[in-house]
Amino acid sequence: MSKDRSGAPAPAKGEGKPVAASPRSEIDAFLKQVRTLSPTVAPGQRGRLIFALDATMSRQPTWDAACQLQADMFREAAAIGGLDVQLLYYRGLTECRASGWVSQPERLASLMERIDCRGGHTQIGRILGHARKETERQKVQALVFVGDAMEEAIDDLCAAAGALGLLGVPAFMFQEGDDAIAEQAFREIARLTRGAYGRFAPGAAHELAELLRAAAAFAAGGMKALSDLSARKNVGAQRLLKQMS
Repeated sequence: MSKDRSGAPAPAKGEGKPVAASPRSEIDAFLKQVRTLSPTVAPGQRGRLIFALDATMSRQPTWDAACQLQADMFREAAAIGGLDVQLLYYRGLTECRASGWVSQPERLASLMERIDCRGGHTQIGRILGHARKETERQKVQALVFVGDAMEEAIDDLCAAAGALGLLGVPAFMFQEGDDAIAEQAFREIARLTRGAYGRFAPGAAHELAELLRAAAAFAAGGMKALSDLSARKNVGAQRLLKQMS
């Protein structure tokens, strides 16, 4: 997507509309169909990963760490087949922006360094809706989300996650801290998309790095790549693989 004149990623369009709640039976039907899907990367193609972050004020320390750690995702994926990444973030009350797709860690780091965290509410529903529209245009292998809170209607998020899951896009939901409401929502989103949930301690850059490397391995090479990384004693890969198997 294009950028505005300040150089920041452009707004994610059309993702602000509320999603209708889904009854339990519909969610169960979503899960049954999602289990038959297996996201893969075609031979000779690069994986595509949406790297989404909460950029509200509480996130500044982890945002700074993620600027450094994102290069690990590219390095892990490069050994498998390569990775294109789109940065997606929200902050303030209504701002939700997406970058174009980039294939170099330096380019992604440059985009992230221009962004400062601002106070506001969570917009996870817009993240899920944007990921769905992106993969309808061209297949996305994985969505990675890093956040510490959830302030939306969980039924709406479940409906959006179910729609994303039907398209075969697993959501890797990485939570900083131990907020119980966020954990419940993140786990359900991961379950409905056949993704995985991971939690890391505030400021624990090493834990986040392992989770990001594992998600990148999956996006670039599917379950085999994730299994190979797990066999190399990557704790993040072991945690995600256990949930996705």
